[in-house]
Amino acid sequence: MLKPYRELLRVPHLGPILFLSVLGRVHATGASLALTFLVVSWTDSYALAGLVIGALTLGNGVSGPWRGRLADRRSAPRLLTTTCLLYAAGMIAMLSLPGWAWPAAPVLALLIGLSTPPVGPVARAAYTRLADGNTRSAVFAAEATLFELAVMSGPLLAALTVGLAGPRAAVGLIAALALASVLSFAAALRRAGLGEPVPTAAGAVVTRGSVLAVPGLTPALVAAMLLMMGFSSVNLVIIAVGRELALPAVAGALVSVWAIGSMIGGLVAGGRPGTPRYVLRMALLTAGVAILVPALPPLSTASPLLIGVLLAVGGLAISPTVAAANQRIGELAPADRAAEAFGWLASFTTTGTALAAPFAGWLLDTVGPAAAAGGAAVAALIATLSALLSTRRKP
Repeated sequence: MLKPYRELLRVPHLGPILFLSVLGRVHATGASLALTFLVVSWTDSYALAGLVIGALTLGNGVSGPWRGRLADRRSAPRLLTTTCLLYAAGMIAMLSLPGWAWPAAPVLALLIGLSTPPVGPVARAAYTRLADGNTRSAVFAAEATLFELAVMSGPLLAALTVGLAGPRAAVGLIAALALASVLSFAAALRRAGLGEPVPTAAGAVVTRGSVLAVPGLTPALVAAMLLMMGFSSVNLVIIAVGRELALPAVAGALVSVWAIGSMIGGLVAGGRPGTPRYVLRMALLTAGVAILVPALPPLSTASPLLIGVLLAVGGLAISPTVAAANQRIGELAPADRAAEAFGWLASFTTTGTALAAPFAGWLLDTVGPAAAAGGAAVAALIATLSALLSTRRKP
């Protein structure tokens, strides 16, 4: 089972690029929490904090495609360095604001979002250049698994810093993490000889117009968006279950169980030889979400143990499915526009997260957790159908 991972480590530069690309995204996973605490300390309003986080998310989402396009057409390390410096400067400006100047925070957050370093798109484009076959499957699986740790560690570091030194220090930590990790990732790309765009081979067909016009790519991106919508909805369901039981700690434990299941599934799937079965994994993920529905209120009395077992089982399919989806997009995208395609992926998944909150919130308020989980299952089912459409184009 470990053979693909051993092959991954034998590919020159691939291991460090994988590790540093994940490390280079930890700051982004903790930024929202740090900024939320900072704005609430100024305004005592979570609504205003939500406005700032919304501006940050909007900037990050709309800029994904053009940042990816720049990475394809110019030096990716230079782009990472420039955006990282702007991002860190924006964070430092944010923590330097006096409380009375909070109306400037949404504008500043939008600018920070626009300058977020495109680590994910650049890294995934690099994987497609450095690896193929079983090694490519293994690196995408390893990335999806390791990113689960990044998702957990970023908010944890931010929360600990808020508790020990306050929200301004937490925002400063986010800036420092971004500088250290993203600049290290950019240096690793240069060492790997990936400092310049993919050269166009003589006689090669150059893809013009929107990369979304590439057959199969848009359905794959829609599938990823719907998957993210489902994931975010289940997260809200878990929080709602914790509130219903009047045990907030239960929600944290259930999220951890779900994440652990995902990491185990990702490690096992990445160690299996052969091309991942993209549509099958999507279908298994849909089933993993659907089994939650009958165990949730109002259909059943919430049992943390039963829900935890179901989340652990369903979680086994998360990282393998995310890895297969990312690999599929990398296979569909033209070699000279891979970062742009993955930039669109960031925008589509951001949209999915944004759509999930009102959609799942309405179902939670009007019916209950079972309905919101059912909505997540429907989103995953439509994602599976969209994935099936994308497979009609053979990469």
